Amino acid sequence: MKSGREVAVEVLDEVFFKKAYSNIALNNALNKSNVRDIDKGLITELVYGTLKHKYTIDEIIKAIAGRNIRDIDKFSINIIRITIYQLKYLSRIPEFAAVNEAVELTKKRAGIKMASFVNAVVRTYIRGDKKPTFKNIDYKEAFKYSLEPWMIQSLRRDYGTYSPAIFKGLNERPAVTVRVNCLKGDYDDIFTKLEELGYEANEGFVSPDAIEIVRGKSIEENPLFKEGYITVQDESAMLVASIMDLEEGFDVLDVCSAPGGKTTHIAELMNNKGKVVACDIHENKLKLVEENANRLGIDIIETRTYNGEEFNEEFENSFDRVLIDVPCSGLGIIRKKPEIKWEKKESDISSIQNIQRNIMKNAAKYVKKDGLLVYSTCTLNLKENDGNVKWFLENNPDYEIEKVFFGTLDNMIYDKLGYVTILPNKAMDGFFMAKFRRK
Repeated sequence: MKSGREVAVEVLDEVFFKKAYSNIALNNALNKSNVRDIDKGLITELVYGTLKHKYTIDEIIKAIAGRNIRDIDKFSINIIRITIYQLKYLSRIPEFAAVNEAVELTKKRAGIKMASFVNAVVRTYIRGDKKPTFKNIDYKEAFKYSLEPWMIQSLRRDYGTYSPAIFKGLNERPAVTVRVNCLKGDYDDIFTKLEELGYEANEGFVSPDAIEIVRGKSIEENPLFKEGYITVQDESAMLVASIMDLEEGFDVLDVCSAPGGKTTHIAELMNNKGKVVACDIHENKLKLVEENANRLGIDIIETRTYNGEEFNEEFENSFDRVLIDVPCSGLGIIRKKPEIKWEKKESDISSIQNIQRNIMKNAAKYVKKDGLLVYSTCTLNLKENDGNVKWFLENNPDYEIEKVFFGTLDNMIYDKLGYVTILPNKAMDGFFMAKFRRK
């Protein structure tokens, strides 16, 4: 039987070298393995911890090994990464146990020569003989927060005194939050039922529909989830539908809808009366929207395969409300998808922004007069957020911006134009929202 560390190394191999999504690779590995529940917890900790701190760990390895990461055997590098993560961040793991298992696992999978190399690197780290050096403050901060230097530079430039809180927030362990389905039950009743099922829960940070799950079994196995009383969603994402001023009977378009969290929330707030057209460029992803709608007891959602960059004449002037939750660089959700830290490049932003503006340009034509267009992203990049809002207003004189306000909270930045940036913290992802009304 494989050890928990061996399973964790295999998951990292999928993520780093086969470009798998960390959550999918981890779930697949846990489902296929026959390790104990306690070991599943360790595997999850090792995988997400190593991913979260990859930049820092790799800088340590490069300083000790004196070579580039890509020049080290693939299996061995992930054993070293996991072991240094354990030694640096998990005080409960004895040094001798971490080193011994790393060496034995390397012998098994990569041979004696690589085992000797792994042993040397790990023991040098323990002695503290060789440490990384930094050419400037940005690289020092990158090491501290395990973010790419360009991200440190960009966020510091854009957010100034807010940037340390952002760096910290992007490394927080995310809270697990669920949204109460108002079509099926009362908030207080569902909260009580969760407690009766053995969950420790708190009220949400800001959304009136949110419940934070502090402790308990997997939500997906919860009968309340299976029967559609709750759905898993970050609190930032829950706020999007709430600013759309929804009413029963409205025609609503969600241009980039998959996997359907915001789409289904829209339908719930419309009391399942009206029509919601849910679009996505990927047909297979629309099945997730349909599955979520069925589980939640929603029957007003109609799915369509559609590329938002292309104008759809059928949609013109047809909708009371249009949501464009556009593809973005995802810098606000790093705490949940740590692979974004090294997969995204600063050079990606321009091409992403072009896609966003094409979607905005077309969506503006789909809104009825006096209707609302809501623009949202899960990034903190100013070009994708503030820059696109200003561009949109300059190019669409038939629209005016309306103010968005969720209360005075220390992670909310309200611009004088009316849009809001949500900074990441334990409770919420980094997010951006703007609301426009067609004159």
